[in-house]
Amino acid sequence: MELSELVVYAREKYNILEQHKWLDFPGFSVLCHPDTGQWAALLMRQWDTDSGTQIEYCDLKCGQQSLREISRPYLGAPIRMRGQKWVGVAFDERTEADVVFRLFDRAVTSGEQRGFTITIEAAPSSGASDTPLPFAGSAYQPVKEVFPERLREMRRLYEYGRETMEAKARNFVRQGKFMEDYEDDYPWKGPFVCYFPTYHDMTAKQLRGYFSWRTRVRRGEYTPIPASAAYLYLYELLNGIGTSSPQETLEKMKAFETGFADAGLGDERMRQNLHHWMLELAVLSDLSPERARAYADPAMIGWDEALAVLRSPENCTDEAVFSALSRIDGGKLSASPVINAAGERGAHLFCEIWRAAAETVFPLCFGAPASRRWYPLSNAVVLWPERQEDRDFVLDAGRVYRCRRGAWHVEAYERLSFDRHRFRSFVREADLKLRRYFKTGRYLREKPEDAWADPYIEAVIEADQRDQILASRPKITIDLAGLDRIRQDALTTRDALLTEEEREELRGYQEPESAAVETALAAAWSVPVEDAMPDLPMNDMQVRLLRALLAGEPTADILREAHMMPSIAADELNETLFDEIGDVAVLCENDDLSLVEDYREDVAQLLGGTQR
Repeated sequence: MELSELVVYAREKYNILEQHKWLDFPGFSVLCHPDTGQWAALLMRQWDTDSGTQIEYCDLKCGQQSLREISRPYLGAPIRMRGQKWVGVAFDERTEADVVFRLFDRAVTSGEQRGFTITIEAAPSSGASDTPLPFAGSAYQPVKEVFPERLREMRRLYEYGRETMEAKARNFVRQGKFMEDYEDDYPWKGPFVCYFPTYHDMTAKQLRGYFSWRTRVRRGEYTPIPASAAYLYLYELLNGIGTSSPQETLEKMKAFETGFADAGLGDERMRQNLHHWMLELAVLSDLSPERARAYADPAMIGWDEALAVLRSPENCTDEAVFSALSRIDGGKLSASPVINAAGERGAHLFCEIWRAAAETVFPLCFGAPASRRWYPLSNAVVLWPERQEDRDFVLDAGRVYRCRRGAWHVEAYERLSFDRHRFRSFVREADLKLRRYFKTGRYLREKPEDAWADPYIEAVIEADQRDQILASRPKITIDLAGLDRIRQDALTTRDALLTEEEREELRGYQEPESAAVETALAAAWSVPVEDAMPDLPMNDMQVRLLRALLAGEPTADILREAHMMPSIAADELNETLFDEIGDVAVLCENDDLSLVEDYREDVAQLLGGTQR
C-alpha cells in the first residue's frame, strides 16, 4: 500500500484534504479533523539515497491500544509524534489498506486534541538540525459539501472495538435501524468494491448515493449500482431493516431478484446468494416447506426430486422416472435415437431397466444421505440469534435440516460423493442395447467396462420380446359353456340312435370328468399360430434383385432386362423395405448394389427365409 491511497481515502470519505504546512519540509503533511481541525494523521515521505527509493511513514492518532488488538509487522511506535494516542505505520508491500483505513477511522473519531509539539528532522542532505513545529490550530475548515446531519448522527453510532464479524453486524444493525426510514436524492457516481460491505465502508457521497438508490428501490424502481452497494440492501432485508416479518423480507428479496438480477443489473453469483439466503431465512423462521421450496434454488429442488424418484422408481410413473434419468444425465437421454424411433415404448424400456437395477445401482451411483454442519447466513452481514430450539425441518424427500443444541446440520445426498461415471456408464449401456434392439442406426461403440450393466438390460429386453410375441398371436376365445351344451346335445342324439343292447354296454362305461374334457379342448385350441409373412408390395424384378443380393450373385443382368438404373432400383427397394426394417438396407456404390450386412437376415426372413 502507498501513502497516497490513505490521502484519497480521507478525501473521499471525510472530505479531508492533505495540508503541506512547512515549506522547508515538503515531505511532511497532515490530515486534520474536518470539524475541529485537530491532527488525525502526520504523513512523512523521505528519499533514501542508499536504495534510491522513497520511504513512506505515517503517525495515526488512533491510540496505542490498537496495537494490542491488531498485530501487524508494519505497525509500531509513532515515528514523530509523542504520547499513547499515536501509532506509527510503515508503508510497503506488506501494508494492508483495510487495516490502515480502519485505524484512520478511529483517528477521526477519537476526540479532540488539546495541543502538542513535534520534532521534524530535515532530509539527510540538508544538514539542518531538529526544529520544533507548533500545532496548526483549530481554525482550519476545509471546503466541503453539505453533509446531512442524519448521516453524521448515524456515524456517531459506530462503536469501535474488536474487529469481529459479530461486532461488524451489531454496528450495521444499530446504524441500519437508525436509518430505516431515511430518504435522499443524490446521484451515485463511481465504483464501489468491498467484501461484506457496511455503511462504515462508504464515503459521505457514497452513503447519500446509496440511500437515494434505496429510496427508488422501495418504490419499485431498480437502477444500476455497484454490486457491493446492492448487497448492502440485501443485508438490510435479512436483518429486518425495512420489513415487518420474515414473509415480507422474502417477498422483497424475490422482488429484488426480478427487478435487479433478472434485469441484468446483477451477476449470477448474486442470484445464487439470493436463493441460498431466502431458503436459509425460511428454515430459520420455520416457515412451511412449500413456501421454503418456492424461494429455494430451483436447480437444487429439481435435483432432490429426481434423486427421490430414482431411489424408489417402482412407485413412480414412466414420465417421472424418465425425467429424473434425463436430469441426472444432463439431458442427453432425451436426444437418444431410441426415443425418436420407439417413442413412449422406448422411454418405457429405459424406465423398466432402471427399475430392475435401482435397488443395487442407486447406492453405487449416489451413496447414502450424508449429514454435515450447516451455517445459515454465514456469508452475509447478519445479526441472528445464536441459539434456536431443537427441531427438524423437512424441506423435501431428499433434504432435512436438523437443529440440536443450537447447532444446525443438513442431511442430503452430496454431489461430491456421487459416482457420475458409473451412472453414465449404466445409461450409456442401456442406450447402446436399445438402439440395436430397435435397429435405430447410429450405433454406439461397445465398451467392455460397461458390460456390468448387461444383465439388467438384457432381462428387460427379453421380457419385452416375449410381450411382443404374445401380443402378435391371434386371440382365441373358447366358450366352455357352449361346449358343454354341444356335448349334451351330442349325447342326446347318440342315445336316440343306439339300440337297447348298445345302451346296456354304455351303462358300464364311466365318462371322463367334464373338467378334464374342457382342459383337453382348451389345450387343443391354444396351439401357437406362426406369424404370417409380411405382405410386401414388391414386383417380381425386386424379388429377384433381393434374392440375387442374398445369394451374392450379380444384378446387372436383372437391371438391364428391366431397363432400370441401379441407384433408382436401390431407392425403390429401400422405400419398400423401410416400414419393416426402418433403415437403409440396400446400398448403391459405383452402380453396384449390395445389402447392409446388419439387415441380411431381416431381408431373408421377409422373403420367406429362402436364400437362393
